[in-house]
Formats: sequence, C-alpha cells, structure tokens
Amino acid sequence: MKIYDITFPISENVPVYEGDPNVEITVASSFAKGDHANVTQLCCGAHTATHVDAPNHFIDGTRKVHELELEKLIGVARVVEIDDAITAIEPEHLGNLETLERILFKTRNSTFWNTPEKGFRKDFTYISPAAARVLADAGIKLVGIDYLSVEKFGSADFATHITLLEKEIVIIEGLDLREVSAGDYELVCLPLKIISETGDGAPARAILREII
Repeated sequence: MKIYDITFPISENVPVYEGDPNVEITVASSFAKGDHANVTQLCCGAHTATHVDAPNHFIDGTRKVHELELEKLIGVARVVEIDDAITAIEPEHLGNLETLERILFKTRNSTFWNTPEKGFRKDFTYISPAAARVLADAGIKLVGIDYLSVEKFGSADFATHITLLEKEIVIIEGLDLREVSAGDYELVCLPLKIISETGDGAPARAILREII
C-alpha cells in the first residue's frame, strides 16, 4: 500500500498568502550554544502551507478548528485532475459527485510548488462560487485544493469560502499533489488542535493511501 505525503512543508521560504504573517523559524536553544537540548521556535499564521479552514474563518460565531469532526477529515477522497488551461474550476469540471464525500483538486497550481522561492502567486486556479454551490448542494464534507486558497485572488465577497463553510464543509488548502494521479484514495488530514479566540484554521499533516 503506497502512502503519499501531500503536505507542503513549513519553512522560511514557503510562499505565504499576501497579507498573512511570514514564517519565522529560530533556534531557542541548542547543544551548539551549550544548552541541554535542541528547541526550535516557530512563528507563523494559521493558514501557512498545507492547512485547514474552519467555518469561523469567514463566518463569525461558527465552528472553530478544534471543534471539527474527525470523521470529515478521514475517509475516501477523490483526486480530480483539472486541465492546465483552466484557471477557474466550474460546475462542468466537477465530474460525478454521487456518493462522493471528499474531493481534492489537482490543478496547474501543483507546479508552483516546484519553485517556492519565487514567492506567492496571485494567478492560481481557484474554485468558482458556482462550483462551490454545486459541491455544497451535493453534500460534500471536505474540499481540498493544491494552493493557498480556494478563492479567486482579490475576491471582494469571498463567496466560495462562505458557500462551503456555511455548510460546515472542511476546506484544505496548500495541498501538494504533484506525485498523485487522479483517482480514489484514503485521506487522513489532521490539523493542529489549536484553541484560540478565532479558531479560524490550523496547519495540517495530510496523507493519501492507496485503496486496495
């Protein structure tokens, strides 16, 4: 059974969504400095690299990241590959959603991970509000994409996020699907159990396992 690590690592050169906190990784203590242990200090935003959005990210007063149901984050997921010519995922690109609970989109965004040193890309492929509505109406529990947002950059109304999150659909952003082919897999995605005032999201470790 092959396991794919679809988590993009957190580092100081990881692209960060415009306006989000930059990543700072420093050595708090180390053997090299004469300390008794190596300890790293990590500072970053909750939506860094591969991460999960909770409903409270865009809908105040709703479910926070530590309250998400694990049942949504673990289970069969379909990877749908979107043609490189497509920059907006529309309803006609979704395929058959019958009996489907989790869907992950592999797009031209995946190639962006090859050159993280170039920084954040604004021209990423996103999920249109119309496609988000179809996914929400189909009873999907989880939606993932291979860059830092499901929403078109510069959106004024955040309709894609709100359409999904108001139905408490878990959103995974920043997936690394470069080595994964289209098809069905078992997904395990576990966001850090962070308790905070807003609880809007958390970095996550995500894997796919082949289904035998």
